[in-house]
Amino acid sequence: MKSFIALASFLVLVSLACSASKSAGSERAVNQNAEIQSTSTPTPPNPNQENTNREKEPCTLKLAGAPTVNGVRLGMSTEELLALFPGSNDDPEVRASTSGVTRFGTASVVLTPERYQLKEKFPGISQTTVRLIDGRVFEYTVNYTGPAYSHVDKFVAKFIEGTTLPAADQWDAYVGMDNQMKTLTCAEFEVRAFAAGQGGSLNYVVVKDLIADKAFRDRRAKARAQASPTP
Repeated sequence: MKSFIALASFLVLVSLACSASKSAGSERAVNQNAEIQSTSTPTPPNPNQENTNREKEPCTLKLAGAPTVNGVRLGMSTEELLALFPGSNDDPEVRASTSGVTRFGTASVVLTPERYQLKEKFPGISQTTVRLIDGRVFEYTVNYTGPAYSHVDKFVAKFIEGTTLPAADQWDAYVGMDNQMKTLTCAEFEVRAFAAGQGGSLNYVVVKDLIADKAFRDRRAKARAQASPTP
């Protein structure tokens, strides 16, 4: 009788061991299949991240590749600039601005298309502020009347139409104003775009000649150094 009970107990233990082994084997198989599926099934691309994952490349454009806005361009003479705004040459304020050259050889002038009845030739532009050095344009700011853009990238995309400037994802966002301002720095010039305001009333673009701007800064630094008392 005792032998029979011992044999029965042994058979029960063997049965339980086999069941546990089968269960463990099934669990390992499920885990292995899950691992195979997770590694073999590629994650579908996110179309919204297509541009953000693209590496930025340095802009090697020189002054010849700088944008022109309604005829205003870097390096043009004062006479060429005023010719774009017929009647501006006879405007006392404009004459005073262009003749009021500083000791660094710079001058600044504000040109308003509406003032010279040129709204049709400068659509969507409220005014253009130009800085000159030695009688040449080295920086200009174009202020727009709109429209509103949900992101500065859309404004940049519109601005670069017809130019050789890189796409908006190659521009640098301004920290803290990522959705409103971006800057593109090329070999010899820089462009900054800003989109904000009700109806886009604060939209503007600044285009700067980096070589001429350096010359201006060097002159100013030299003048300050000469004015400083010798110890």
